[in-house]
Amino acid sequence: MEEEMRTAAADLSSLPEGVIAHILSLTTPLDVCRASTVSRIFHSAAQSDIVWSRFLPPDLDVLISRSKSDDLDFDPISSSKKNIFFSLCDSPMLLDDGDKSLALEKWTGRKCIMLGARNITIVWSDTPEYWTWEHHPDSRFAEVAVLLQVWWLEIRGRMSCRILTRRTTYGVYLVFKMNEDEYRGFNFDLAEVRAGILGTESDPKTVCLDPDLENSRLRLAPWLIDHSLEMSSELEQPKERQDGWFEIELGEFESGDGDDEVEMDLMEVKGGTRKIGLVVEGIEIRPKPTSVLCIDALID
Repeated sequence: MEEEMRTAAADLSSLPEGVIAHILSLTTPLDVCRASTVSRIFHSAAQSDIVWSRFLPPDLDVLISRSKSDDLDFDPISSSKKNIFFSLCDSPMLLDDGDKSLALEKWTGRKCIMLGARNITIVWSDTPEYWTWEHHPDSRFAEVAVLLQVWWLEIRGRMSCRILTRRTTYGVYLVFKMNEDEYRGFNFDLAEVRAGILGTESDPKTVCLDPDLENSRLRLAPWLIDHSLEMSSELEQPKERQDGWFEIELGEFESGDGDDEVEMDLMEVKGGTRKIGLVVEGIEIRPKPTSVLCIDALID
């Protein structure tokens, strides 16, 4: 691939830099970063605002107006388009009083949205006996929801697809942690989750929220070791994220032309076990990956 790009660069190096910048703008951020390494003129063209403005959301000005300027990691007026792009990739921009965030997928520029816990519906979250709202040092949001105790767990969200990148397959993920001091009630009681376009049928799937399911079950019921191991291998379980939180996929959907609404929910209302220690940061809606790519090593 690199050799092909060097050959193409040699063929195009006689073109004006502006023309090369326009050609690069028709590719992807990953392609631009690769191309910037093959020749001096390509490297120069790859810094152009002509290139990076194509990868920024067309409604970026509107989105910036919904943020607080003091919270931005870039200057909307003086920063280069490349700087704005990578700032949005690395540091999500808080929107709508800080209860929602926008980031960009680094290798495509597609939008990633997270609804903070204050922006979703958590049943009984306004009842101090069951939930409390606290600041968490690892969260992008001002507050997270901390579960004190419930016997029924129900979390719902809804959002317009208009804010998303059009004609994109999105995954929906609950982002959470478990209280380091103590959590319980999530190892045998399984949750039903679903996500999809409002008004369409979506079959629920069963997941487990316990990040350490196997050990949790064995501590409580060591005589069920064989059954526990079999159950654990079949269940969808949380995955740890790079930011230190856990996530579990609720479902996926197509954003279409942005005219629909997406709804998502997680419910555990059948087990009746007392649950404590869940820390909810929010629900993330991000593009489903098409392949494993790495762009960081190519960024100048």
